[in-house]
Amino acid sequence: MTQPGSAESPLRVAVVGSGPAGFYTAEHLFKREGLTVTVDMFERLPMPFGLVRFGVAPDHQKIKGSTRAFERIASRPEFRLFGNVDFGVHISLEDLQRHYHLICFATGAQTDRSLGIPGENLIGSHPATAFVAWYNGHPDYWDYEVDLSAERVAVVGVGNVAVDVARIFARTPEELGRTDIADYALEALRGSNVREIYVLGRRGPAQAAFTNAELKELGQLEGADLVIPAKDAALDEFSQRQVDESDDRTARKKVNLIQELAGHEALGKAKRLVLRFLVSPVELTSNDGSRVTGMRLVRNALFPSEDGSLRPRATDEFEEIPVDLVFRSVGYRGVALSGVPFDERRGLVPNEGGRVVSSEKDGTVPGLYVSGWVKRGPSGIIGTNKPDAGATVECMLQDLERGAVLDPDHPEPDAIERLVRKRQPEAISYGDWSKIDAIEVERGKASGRPRVKFTTTREALEAIG
Repeated sequence: MTQPGSAESPLRVAVVGSGPAGFYTAEHLFKREGLTVTVDMFERLPMPFGLVRFGVAPDHQKIKGSTRAFERIASRPEFRLFGNVDFGVHISLEDLQRHYHLICFATGAQTDRSLGIPGENLIGSHPATAFVAWYNGHPDYWDYEVDLSAERVAVVGVGNVAVDVARIFARTPEELGRTDIADYALEALRGSNVREIYVLGRRGPAQAAFTNAELKELGQLEGADLVIPAKDAALDEFSQRQVDESDDRTARKKVNLIQELAGHEALGKAKRLVLRFLVSPVELTSNDGSRVTGMRLVRNALFPSEDGSLRPRATDEFEEIPVDLVFRSVGYRGVALSGVPFDERRGLVPNEGGRVVSSEKDGTVPGLYVSGWVKRGPSGIIGTNKPDAGATVECMLQDLERGAVLDPDHPEPDAIERLVRKRQPEAISYGDWSKIDAIEVERGKASGRPRVKFTTTREALEAIG
C-alpha cells in the first residue's frame, strides 16, 4: 500500500459526529503542513454542530457563535458533510473501514447518569439532557412531555447544565422570546406555573462546578430572586483551608460571590431560585404512588479523601421539600456504537490517548480513534474539545507515519457517496444545511429572534425541497 497523505494519494478520514469535537478534529487535520487529507463527516441529524445547537442554552447566543469557526472548516473543498445519515443504520463500521484510512468517533455523551434513589422513576422525574434537548428543538425530543403545571422544581446538580435548566424556568417569557428557544417550548413556558426552583449541590460552594459568569446571571434575573441560605454559603473548615491555600483566584472569587449573594435581600419578584449546597436527595416521594410530590434530602459534611479532594458524607440530618418536577444533572455518559468497543461502567469508548482499545484484541484497534466526551468523559467546556482533538490527531498522524492505517478497498470519494445515497436517499450535504440555516435565520427576523428552528427532520427536509 502506498502511504496516503500526498496529492496523488490523499489521506481519507471519516469523522462520525458533527459537534465541536468532530469539527476540531477536522481542523487539526487540515492545519497539518505537507499533508493532503480529505474529511467526510457523518451526522445522524440534518442539523450539524451537536452540543452547540442542542446543548447550549438559548439565552447564551454568544457561545453559539463558536459555529462560525465550524463554518469556515466546512467551507473547505476537502470537507464533506453527510447529514441525516445514521451510523449503525445507514452505514456500518465495516463500510467505513472499506472506504477510509482512519476513522474517528466524536459522538459525545448523550444520556444522563441516574441518581439511584427510591422514587426516581415517578412521573415528574426527568433527565436534564432530555429537557435541554426539548427546549433546544432537538428532532428526537419535540414531543417530549413535561408537565409545566408544576409550581416547584428541583434540579439536582450544580454544573452549568443544571444552572441552565434552572435559569430557563426562572426567565420571563419576554426574555426567552428574544432567543432561539424552540417555538413549542416558548409557548409551553409562557403558560408555566413554576414559581420556585431549587438547585441542589451535594458538596459546598468551593466545589460548585458552574462558572462565575453563570452564577452572576442568576443574581441578575428580571423575574426571579436568587436565594442562598447563609448556612449553605458558609465554608466548612476543610474547604476554607483549601481555598486559603489555593492559587485558584477563580474559585476564591466564586466563594466570595456566593457569600455576597447570600446576603442580598429578596425583592419580591414573581419567582424564587433557591441555591443549596451540601445536600443530597435520598428519595423522591409521592402522595399517590405515581407522581413526584416531594424530595427527602440529607445534609452532607465534607472530608478529605486519599487523593486530596473533599468528598461528601451523609450526616443524620434530614429534611423534606415539596417539589412537583425533578431534573437530574449529575453526570453524563456516552452511548455504545455498533461494532466499536465500549466501557459500560465508565460510559465511554476505551482508548489510549484517542486510539480505540479492544480488550478482545488485547491492544489498540487499527484505524479507530475517538475525540471529545466519548473519549474522555463529560468534562470541560466547548473549547476543551480543541486540544483534546489535537491530541487525538497527533496519534492518528503518528500511526500514519509508521504505516499503521487501514488499507481500504474503495478510498475514492465517489464510492462512499454512491453507497450513502443508495442507503439513505435523503442524505444532505453541507450546502443543504446552509439552506436550512438561512431559512431559520430569515424566519426569526420578523420577531427579532436569532432564528426560528426547524424541530423535526421532516420539516427541515421539506423546507429545502
